[in-house]
Amino acid sequence: MSRIFITGSADGLGQMAARLLVADGHQVVLHARNEQRARDAKSAVPEAEAVVVGDLMTIAATREVAGKVNALGDFDAVIHNAAVGYQEPRRIGTADDLPHVFAVNSLAPFILTALINRPKRLVYLGSVLHRDGDASLRDLLWTERSWNGRQAYCDSKLHDVLLAFAVSRRWKDTLSNSLEPGWVATKMGGSNAPDDLSLAPKTQVWLAASDDARAKVTGSHFYHGQLREVHPMARSAKVQDDFIAACERISGVQLPA
Repeated sequence: MSRIFITGSADGLGQMAARLLVADGHQVVLHARNEQRARDAKSAVPEAEAVVVGDLMTIAATREVAGKVNALGDFDAVIHNAAVGYQEPRRIGTADDLPHVFAVNSLAPFILTALINRPKRLVYLGSVLHRDGDASLRDLLWTERSWNGRQAYCDSKLHDVLLAFAVSRRWKDTLSNSLEPGWVATKMGGSNAPDDLSLAPKTQVWLAASDDARAKVTGSHFYHGQLREVHPMARSAKVQDDFIAACERISGVQLPA
């Protein structure tokens, strides 16, 4: 039995993954951004051990989430599932004056990775759209570029893959991988999404808890349990390190060696 924390698990793929994990006998801690969503999450997955409440939109609140997770003890795996979508029509600034998409999709996983007690496994949800991300890392905060919601989302999903691979290089005692769940009919994906929703949560569950030797790897990227190629620059140690350095500068949080 594994103990697993899943960000953004009040609904969607995070909740689906939680249900699969508890059905397999694992201990699961959910996460929701507010108390109402936490109640809904616990009602949907009553077998969950607990629900951590906290919005990932600001640096301070994300740090608080990490503290709450650590107060519950150590985890075998963390699934970084929380994300916002690609249809924001303008740059929505957070209290830290960061783009909402970057704050939740890119910076929050970094902060949580850095501050949550190191688990045995880390799983990051990317997207097929990460291949359209800008690997130059220019203007991460969209202060110079004209806003493009789709591009901001693509960039953020590339950031998640970069983070997974950077951690896999640095933390030799942790299995760190990323995946594509597919374009599926969730609240984010929309009702016309063509991929099989039933398959969408299975790879993150497999990577987080399976004893299958194919899942006990690091620095890999998957789609439905199969290895998948990534953006060609995602394998660049320099791009990975540049992204980590940018996150450290923006957040004031250092990734432990």
